[in-house]
Amino acid sequence: MIPLYHDFTDATVLVFGGGSVGARKAERFAAEADVVVVSPTFDDRFEKPEFPTVERVRAAPTPATVDDWLDRVAPALVVAATDDSDLNATVAEAAADRDVLVNRTDRAGDRSVGSVVVPATIEDDPVSVAISTGGQSPALARYLREQVEREISNAGKMAELTGRLRAELKETEPPETRRAMLRAVVRSPAVWKALHTGIANAEKEAARVMQDHRTGEDT
Repeated sequence: MIPLYHDFTDATVLVFGGGSVGARKAERFAAEADVVVVSPTFDDRFEKPEFPTVERVRAAPTPATVDDWLDRVAPALVVAATDDSDLNATVAEAAADRDVLVNRTDRAGDRSVGSVVVPATIEDDPVSVAISTGGQSPALARYLREQVEREISNAGKMAELTGRLRAELKETEPPETRRAMLRAVVRSPAVWKALHTGIANAEKEAARVMQDHRTGEDT
């Protein structure tokens, strides 16, 4: 599988299953998409005040009604998260027939065309890092996410800082020099440390790093 990012803004995600797995998937996709969850019962997580707004439909889907649900909702992605393997298989087949992406939560390893894996994600806007074990080891994915999360603290601020610097340097520096200066900034421990004390201090430190780089080129 090749990892890709997909924009679900203004799209609908249909989740079959209201258990803990279905709740986790619904919560993840609700950050962008309109989420519809179909299940006869719903996990307590759906009742938490911080849980995002999703449409809950209290119904017991069956293999015979899966097509009707897909026709009714017209989702961009379907999540098969029930505790019924046969039902999950029917959901995956129905999605494939419509060329709709599907995430089957009870299947690891080899997957059919159109299947997607939802990775563990670390976000420090606008930076995001996704980690996947191909569905083989959620425990490992969670552990790696915790490790990476510590390593990329303030990555979002660094991205914003270097984005502004890149735009400014485009006006004054040739491409090779610009890239080298920005590499020096993102590799500077002093700039990363300064980000903890505010963007203004980081900008000053970045300017010093770039000046040192420019001076080094001139000597």
